[in-house]
Amino acid sequence: MAAAKKKTFSVTKAVKANARERVGTPSPKIVLPDDKAKSERRASKHKVTLQRLLQREEGR
Repeated sequence: MAAAKKKTFSVTKAVKANARERVGTPSPKIVLPDDKAKSERRASKHKVTLQRLLQREEGR
């Protein structure tokens, strides 16, 4: 069986752990969906092709 790998010291992890001990864990962020951006995304998902544009013009 292989020997356990030695953990290397990470300064970043040590600093974050120290900050968590002093300040506490950060509160979870809740991102509220933007209705306008959501509707724009939905509209641009299926772009109108040239053929469909021409069919609409003929139908008028």
